[in-house]
Amino acid sequence: MVAIETSEQAAPTRFRLNGRLVEVRDPHPHLLSALREELGVTSPKDGCAPSGQCGCCTVLLDGKAQVACLVSLDKAQGRTVTTLEGLDPAERGRFAAAFAATGALQCGFCTPGIVVRLKALIDKKGADLTREEASRHLGAHLCRCTGYTKILDAAELLARGGSAVAEERGGIGARAVKYESLGRAVGEDRYVDDLRVPGMLHAAVRLADHARAEVLSIDTAPALGAPGVVAVLTAADVPGQLRVGIIERDWPVFVPVGGRTSYLGDVLALVVAESREAARAAAPLVAVRYRPLRPLCDPLEAIGDAEDAVWQLPGNVLSRTAYRRGDVEAALSGSSHVVHEVFETQRVEHAFLEPESTLAVPTPEGGLRVYSGGQGVWDDRDQIASVLGIPSDRVVVDQVSNGGAFGGKEDMSNQAQTALAAFLLRRPVKCTFSREESLLVHPKRHPMRLEYHAGCDAAGRLTGLRARIVGDSGPYASVGMKVLERAAGHACGPYAIPAVDVEAVAVRTNNPVCGAFRGFGSNQAQFAMEGVLDRLAELAGLSPYEMRRQNVLTPGALFGPGQVMDEGCGGALACLEAIKPRYDEAVAAGKAVGLGLGIKNSGLGNGVVEVARAVVRFSGSGEVEVRHCWTEMGQGVHTVARQVAVEELGIDASRVRVVVDTTRELGAGQTTGSRGTMMAAGAVADACRAALAGGCRPEVDYLGEHRVDWTSSIDAGVAHPVVHSAFSYAAQLVVMDRLSGAIDKVVAVHDVGRAVNPLLCEGQVQGAVHMGLGYALSEEFPADPEGRPSHMTLRSLGILRPKDVPPIEPVLVEVPQPRSPYGIKGMGEIGLVPTAGAVAAALHDLDGRWRTTLPMGSGRAGPVEGASQGEGS
Repeated sequence: MVAIETSEQAAPTRFRLNGRLVEVRDPHPHLLSALREELGVTSPKDGCAPSGQCGCCTVLLDGKAQVACLVSLDKAQGRTVTTLEGLDPAERGRFAAAFAATGALQCGFCTPGIVVRLKALIDKKGADLTREEASRHLGAHLCRCTGYTKILDAAELLARGGSAVAEERGGIGARAVKYESLGRAVGEDRYVDDLRVPGMLHAAVRLADHARAEVLSIDTAPALGAPGVVAVLTAADVPGQLRVGIIERDWPVFVPVGGRTSYLGDVLALVVAESREAARAAAPLVAVRYRPLRPLCDPLEAIGDAEDAVWQLPGNVLSRTAYRRGDVEAALSGSSHVVHEVFETQRVEHAFLEPESTLAVPTPEGGLRVYSGGQGVWDDRDQIASVLGIPSDRVVVDQVSNGGAFGGKEDMSNQAQTALAAFLLRRPVKCTFSREESLLVHPKRHPMRLEYHAGCDAAGRLTGLRARIVGDSGPYASVGMKVLERAAGHACGPYAIPAVDVEAVAVRTNNPVCGAFRGFGSNQAQFAMEGVLDRLAELAGLSPYEMRRQNVLTPGALFGPGQVMDEGCGGALACLEAIKPRYDEAVAAGKAVGLGLGIKNSGLGNGVVEVARAVVRFSGSGEVEVRHCWTEMGQGVHTVARQVAVEELGIDASRVRVVVDTTRELGAGQTTGSRGTMMAAGAVADACRAALAGGCRPEVDYLGEHRVDWTSSIDAGVAHPVVHSAFSYAAQLVVMDRLSGAIDKVVAVHDVGRAVNPLLCEGQVQGAVHMGLGYALSEEFPADPEGRPSHMTLRSLGILRPKDVPPIEPVLVEVPQPRSPYGIKGMGEIGLVPTAGAVAAALHDLDGRWRTTLPMGSGRAGPVEGASQGEGS
């Protein structure tokens, strides 16, 4: 480990920042870096620098909105730069209140840049700024959470000079503003990469050059000799376990010499330096010699391939899930109508706006405090401790509210490597991925091949289903076996089918890792199920609504694997009935229409005992601290915790402070499976009731718990397994103009059991539908035959921009879920489950062609070009 003197300083750059003259002395690649790394101005966020494609770093340059990562220091010389920190506090507060009151932010990472853009637009246009103009100008910005609808609501409110009251008060059912939304809207709250501590070093990863290759040697000397480099770490420096993983410990934190790379996101070395730029400049200097091997990139071929895709892991079948009910052969042979179709869905990138970032700080006791934006800080803690070879109680992980996740931050990304560097060097270390590194490393949505045989009788009643599903899981397990298990379980959708034969296989390949992503296998399966259902409806002479109405699950019916459905499943029919008037109206108006119905589990289920704990603690000053175990990533779980405390304790919301860290043993694994609201509400409510019973004494931890221990595995060998404790339901209507092919609107009816916060529920629905439209029409993350991704920028991913998003009308239905706190059902994922099927049906109504392949369009929700893409037989 060698410390090298940095090179001679460049000539300073001077400009006026927020009303004062500043001087930048360090070399920086762009204005954004100077603002954040030298001047400490962190409201502009780094989502993709230096590509300028996300808009998160927008600032005012001489009064005009500019993306700071595209402005060189030469161009900033002598200019006037304004960030949100420099706005008049009253104006900043007005923007914050408007965004909070309209629900225009969720994770909030993109929001400061959008606020700056809107300020520039309103300064120029004032009350003449229209919603359409705002949507066009916001094309420079990506928001992965909201679907833009409520952002445009905020823009309209601000343009006309309206005032908003950001109301925090209210318990269950209140439209209270999101917890911490006022500060988050204007960049005052901190994400991991915004954190700074004295003596902090910076780290950068050296990734693999081949998807499958033997590593013959790793020479760190060239990188160690680079300016500013303090250390270069490899697998040889790991004192504990080399592999980590949520379910299987099969993912190496470093691939060692003598090992083998298994995808292009494998980490070979970590360069630690005095500055971010020094670390990034030195990382490519780590010299690696390989013996390239044939990558296994076709999942169907990999199943039977004699070679192993992954180093030291025999065989290429990660998992196989199967179940049968009834005599499927007889059911299909006796059916009046049978459909056989093969559907294919694509790999998709989460594109959360905040790249992965970790800060690890040594403690005086010889342990570590780690600041993580992951989705499961207790899993982070335990895996970090295993890598360091120390007891878990020497590692404390603080969950820092992250800038979006959607499942993509369940697995550790750079937490273990960063913690290792801080542990060995005894100095704070931060590692933040570039957008390209993020795209390469973290898991994606599984591409799947789904072969369906489905039958119905002459009246359109479903008789039997055979489904064979193969998912490309990439090299490491992540939660791939659970995604394919969920696809198998949801293969029948929300329909009662007497005879079922389902098998789903997760395959290891050398393509990008695939794991958790909003929908978690159920959306792939139900794209296929909705497709065969619509084909059968046409053969039986029924409307799409009639077909669904007579086959929908009702209490007492059997869900796919054989679970007897409880009263909560009345939500499926309630959604259909709620959407019927809008469906009839669109048909009567001559529109092309597509109807989709979806089901999505809440909770892990499948025999997993789920225990969530919470702590309520009263301080002497009157503050009420609520500790829970769930990651806030924009979905509003902190707000849920606050509203439950208000409901149960009868206190004002301003007294509540929400905390998540590992100093208490509250952990329940990952914030996944649409269970955060349900589990957190139950645990916090129980803690509040314990506090009331105990007199709400100061400085006492009142512990609460919510437990789900009555589910059984899908392959438990019982006739009627209780696979999941709760389900949510959604019906969606896609209305399309027959002349232009544009989507006029999407009506999204969602059964949430009980809407803890209707404002946030609406935002979740709109954001999920936006993501579902992209999934249906334009988004994909393909890889070439060598396992190398070809879409390596945000703009290339096909994410719909504001002007391409049709109006999304959310309608909330409340059919309580038995045995769930307040009757709550999860809703984070169900919002995109029926969308692709509904879009495919609308396209078929438009031109008579059945679709089998995703994506189906051109990258726009309307008009849809290339409508013949993905044609089926």
